Amino acid sequence: MKKYLITMLLNSAYFFTAFAQNNYDVKLIPAELLPHANVVKRLEEIQVEIKGPGKAVLFNKYAVTILNAGGEAAAALTENYDQFISIRSIDGSLYDANGKKIKSLKKSEVQDFTGSSESSLADDARIKHHNFNCKMYPYTVEYQTEIELKGVFYLPRWLPVEDENYSVEKSKLTVQFPPDYTLRFKAFNYGKEPQKTILKESQQYEWNVEKLPAIESERFQPEWYEITTAVFLAPSNFEIQQFTGDMSNWQGFGKFIYLLNNGRDVLPANIKQQVHALTDNVSSSREKIKILYEYLQKNTRYISIQLGIGGWQTFDAAYVATKAYGDCKALSNYMYSLLKEAGIKSFYTLIKAGQNKNSLLSDFPSNQFNHIIVCVPQPKDTIWLECTSQTLPMGYLSGFTSNRCALLVDENGGVLVRTPNYQKNDNLQTRKIIASVNEEGKLTAGIETKYRAQQQDELQGMLDAVNKEKIAEILKEELNLPSYNITSFNYASEKGQLPVVTEKLELTANNYCIITGKRLFISPNILNKSQLKLTNADKRKFDLKLPYEFTDIDSVEIKLPAGYTPESIPANMSVDTKFGTYNAIIKISDGKILYIRNFQRNSGLYPVAEAVALAEFFSKIYSADRASLVFVKKE
Repeated sequence: MKKYLITMLLNSAYFFTAFAQNNYDVKLIPAELLPHANVVKRLEEIQVEIKGPGKAVLFNKYAVTILNAGGEAAAALTENYDQFISIRSIDGSLYDANGKKIKSLKKSEVQDFTGSSESSLADDARIKHHNFNCKMYPYTVEYQTEIELKGVFYLPRWLPVEDENYSVEKSKLTVQFPPDYTLRFKAFNYGKEPQKTILKESQQYEWNVEKLPAIESERFQPEWYEITTAVFLAPSNFEIQQFTGDMSNWQGFGKFIYLLNNGRDVLPANIKQQVHALTDNVSSSREKIKILYEYLQKNTRYISIQLGIGGWQTFDAAYVATKAYGDCKALSNYMYSLLKEAGIKSFYTLIKAGQNKNSLLSDFPSNQFNHIIVCVPQPKDTIWLECTSQTLPMGYLSGFTSNRCALLVDENGGVLVRTPNYQKNDNLQTRKIIASVNEEGKLTAGIETKYRAQQQDELQGMLDAVNKEKIAEILKEELNLPSYNITSFNYASEKGQLPVVTEKLELTANNYCIITGKRLFISPNILNKSQLKLTNADKRKFDLKLPYEFTDIDSVEIKLPAGYTPESIPANMSVDTKFGTYNAIIKISDGKILYIRNFQRNSGLYPVAEAVALAEFFSKIYSADRASLVFVKKE
């Protein structure tokens, strides 16, 4: 073992010595790497030394040239650490445009601060951070770090092109591991197998790239790793603290999570009594679930607790019952425990949460999760419970966890399933506007809008978070009108599997209409003009991934001032494509404009060859939404 360690240290010494000889003169940057680039990664070498299931060392040395202010974020070094991640060393240097070293990093200049959020009660996450804060462009920063993993529960990924407008001169990933260790990896846009070497006392895999040009971000592009070179790494057998596991398949990963939390579902006697008092006389299983979920919401609150293995091991049910708080793990386990006491089977469920986070690699079992929810199978459907929310209705997940893979966990291990996908008719927004315009072009309108499912997520979140005074401030800036005043507003929420928020507004908008001489110009689409555009579609490089689908229906009635007759009325619009449909109808009757708009957008992945057609679809909607009617005043 000592001989093996000495060999690896010698390999590391060579690795760093070879790297230090690089010349960072910006004139040496290949010309093809400069277009669209704010940052050029001159050289990167990442070396992962896996010493066994419970220990690994990560060596990383890289240099980036910052060409302009747009690349400033790449100049900073940020490393996270906790009980399982130990930062052994950090070194760094600053170079001018000619590659001359002008400053070395001093240990006292590395900042060290907590990585906890405001919602954390206890968290051992910390951050080391440094920035040379140079503003003399171009310049180069070079950093070298050595990090020890105390438990190989995860391994780093290799992503040479880290962001848009970021090119790469050279980058290399090397992984060394014992002969009997099984390393798993998944590569994107690499095109060949890694270079494999059998060393005297280890194996080695190597990936490398050169001269990767900068990528310009495109709207609706796929996940970043799908459009550039990336390699994901994962262990099979692993060890963290005294716990061991095997994540070579989802069943094994789930088994580890189950054993980690086994026995933590025991409720105190008084809570057991409460469960039975609430549910014993209720015949419907669904109603029992609703009662217990609302009990959880009324009697607990979310607070993050992330200490050591506690980042994955839940606090037990008795802790939550006593403290009345917990993180997603603890609250979900508590809900699971309440249901179990009521005789209802449920699953502690791992998920990758976040708006439109559909990027879990389902064919690559590994630590990809960041949140816990509860799944309750029923004879005719499945009920999903977000246990960190005190306001979400039973069974509704919101865009935070819907339409993605989740791992159900029980004594048999883990099973990958998919959470509900809300369809375009579920994500419905309906708006009715009754308005009038006076002789000066001032608009007065009463507006009622119903937002359903994912259409109401953001609004409901705001209503839960801020007071009425703050809402009034937000409304003053939110509407797409040049000048307006909200005279009254009101909100009402309806809970259900597809929750609804109803918004009622009264507003006035001065100079909404343009009046020139005898003519009055007015747009009938008052509040829902599409902002969607797709530029340079004919030059696009990447496929298109449209996020969640929805339907918008607007009904508008505008009473005109007396004496005006129509001179120009836009033709009705109807567009039907694979991306969605759009219909707009305008009628004039009894001195009123009647306007009906229906826009349905589909979700999904579309090939880049469809970009021009999608751009045309968006362009037609954009223009139609801004169409104006012209009226002439009678003499």
